[in-house]
Amino acid sequence: MRIDLHTHSNRSDGTDTPGELVRNAARVGLDVVALTDHDTTVGWVEAQAAADEVGVRLVKGIEISTKLEHKSIHLLGYEMDPTDAPLLAELDRILGGRDDRLPRIIAALNEVGIDITEAEVRARSGAAEASGRPHVADVLVDKGVVADRNEAFDAYLNPGRPGYVSRYAVPTDEAIRLVSAAGGVTVLAHPWSRGSHRVLTAERIAELCAAGLDGLEVDHTDHDADQRAQLRGLAEDLGLVVTGSSDYHGLGKSEAFALGANTTAPDQLERLLSAPA
Repeated sequence: MRIDLHTHSNRSDGTDTPGELVRNAARVGLDVVALTDHDTTVGWVEAQAAADEVGVRLVKGIEISTKLEHKSIHLLGYEMDPTDAPLLAELDRILGGRDDRLPRIIAALNEVGIDITEAEVRARSGAAEASGRPHVADVLVDKGVVADRNEAFDAYLNPGRPGYVSRYAVPTDEAIRLVSAAGGVTVLAHPWSRGSHRVLTAERIAELCAAGLDGLEVDHTDHDADQRAQLRGLAEDLGLVVTGSSDYHGLGKSEAFALGANTTAPDQLERLLSAPA
């Protein structure tokens, strides 16, 4: 059984519709796929309809923007109640932060001579629940300013670059409690990528376990073999579920992030979804 627990549709910063994503998952031989768009569950209904059509098991999820010691940390939540009022209020605040910073990003890029408008970015983001940095990156690619999203982030949109603007994100431990209170389970997404190992130490992950954390995304393209081995050992020591996934974004990321690039063992999926909320 092939299981991919981290993917994105065009309801956030992927390029497939939720239905296309699920059908593509079936086409490449996945048996289970999770839709985990950034800070929104709006794609769940369409994804479930496609899953019923093609015979793939859909795990309904989300990737929540959180912060720990001023570092951006992403938290995967699964199978929570999407109508839970406290969780919805926090997600609305996060999405609002994405949208509210867009004019400031545009102004910052204009100041360094980049010809880009807010209208162009909002048109490019299409069906997404909020217009964010990946959509800015896509416009920069369209205009020939950069070759791809990675170059856009490295040159203009990452912290310390001329187009970076901070935004609101919920504290990581609070996000874990919100998902748990909504009946869901949580996994730290790519916990040691992009310098996150500096704040997500073994001691800090143990503290997040006390807040209710259920698992670690160990097998991810951004983790090398040594990091995977260390994270696997840490998960075993802390009694956490081990997951693996592609972090698929359609055309928004390279083939290294193709559907099924990394997978989760069936026993780990069942253990995760049977964890007490």
